[in-house]
Amino acid sequence: MIGKLKGKVDAIGESHLVIDVNGVGYEVQASTKTLRNLKVGDDVALTIDTHVREDAIRLFGFQSEFERSWFRTLQTIQGVGAKVALSVLGVMAPQDLANAVAFGNWAAVEEAPGVGKKLAQRIVLELKDKAPALSLGGHNIPAGGAGMAAPGPSMPPSSLAFAEALSALTNLGYNPAQANAAVAVASQELGDAADTAALIKRSLKELAR
Repeated sequence: MIGKLKGKVDAIGESHLVIDVNGVGYEVQASTKTLRNLKVGDDVALTIDTHVREDAIRLFGFQSEFERSWFRTLQTIQGVGAKVALSVLGVMAPQDLANAVAFGNWAAVEEAPGVGKKLAQRIVLELKDKAPALSLGGHNIPAGGAGMAAPGPSMPPSSLAFAEALSALTNLGYNPAQANAAVAVASQELGDAADTAALIKRSLKELAR
């Protein structure tokens, strides 16, 4: 399996690019967002997801491992194949998609070509339990809330307080996505200087609305 390709952009098509790696050209499917950021002759390094079928081997390229994780997770949802997953990632960065899932904003997902209202709603609903990570307010928090690992000592104070507040709320029985959204609102309102207690207090007010 090919996990990464590094070389020069040899050609760019409507939905793919060709990467020249030491004289060998690899055709890689990519999102419109990725393709827009590249031009022929650019040095490029993409994380690759390899799909092997009886009649073809298809390569899908991503700007990060995190984006590839979303691509794979999207395809676990009924009605979402590689084409639709790339379409979603073409209009939404991984963090934007994570925020849409956390806030239940299916309308943002519906903006992707080929995604109707019902499919967008299904994506948002099912991803709440499957998402690689929920990222709100600039903080990356593992999905699932209560089951997340304890923050490391190198985590910035603002991120540490965010994670501790989220953990406290989920331990109180709040839905992880709702708790995540409430802490994000509190964090944005109180700023990076807010401690855990202040975030929890403000988040509880938000959840009580």
